[in-house]
Amino acid sequence: MKKKPIVALIYDFDGTLSPGNMQEFGFIQAVGSTPEEFWTRSDGIAIGQDASNVLAYMKLMFDEAREKGIPLKREDLRRFGAHIELYPGVKEWFAMVNEYGAAHGVRVEHYINSSGLKEIVEGSPIAGEFKHIFAGSFLYDESGEAEWPGNAVDYTAKTQFLFKISKGIFSSRDNKRVNASVDEDKKRIPISHMIYFGDGETDVPCMKIVGMFGGNSIAVYNPASEKKRASAMKLKRQGRVAFATPADYTRDSLAFRVVCAIIDKIRADYVLGRLSKLSD
Repeated sequence: MKKKPIVALIYDFDGTLSPGNMQEFGFIQAVGSTPEEFWTRSDGIAIGQDASNVLAYMKLMFDEAREKGIPLKREDLRRFGAHIELYPGVKEWFAMVNEYGAAHGVRVEHYINSSGLKEIVEGSPIAGEFKHIFAGSFLYDESGEAEWPGNAVDYTAKTQFLFKISKGIFSSRDNKRVNASVDEDKKRIPISHMIYFGDGETDVPCMKIVGMFGGNSIAVYNPASEKKRASAMKLKRQGRVAFATPADYTRDSLAFRVVCAIIDKIRADYVLGRLSKLSD
């Protein structure tokens, strides 16, 4: 029984690891706007044209940058990512969970599943912690300037990435292998070995899928916002998540205790499953 099971921790980004939307930590200020103004205009585009909210904000970013003469290259977006604010303990979280997992017989991997922008996450202080970042992105012209949305990830598109993670597919484009039938015991990471972190309604489809297949979902909330706390507790009451915790990732946090307990359970279930096969 030397093989270690893999446990995947999958995170939304905005509101989950960071208290704000990633565009609010540099880009919006660079185009001379405020977060309230930017998101009001973005929502106006989506509502006025009955369009995707994600495509609307991406178009607005593109239009605002062009109008203000601000370059929108990969490296520019990554520079904005360097200024992202993170919740308490986030920078130390990954090493803590990895260490606990290794000491308790599992291998831990971390993933981003976000409607934000991959390039901005790649510039964040925690980018190197993730096995893969699934998020929106632009297409770029010959000079490296953004010219069109490449991937727009809304709340339903997020669900496909759960199955890609399960099968070990690290491509946003690959739709063939993700739809291929694979026996549960042949999957790289069963969904029952997943822990999904999200903060709101846009994460509900992923939370529900993870829970339906035996995994665990955690609704995190900004402890400074009673509205956010109430929303997370509602998700728990409705059975959409197994746990609701403050967005505190320090060693003494409820989130860390919950994750450690889930890791213990995954390991125990894995060992029992292997022993059951030996007794057949």
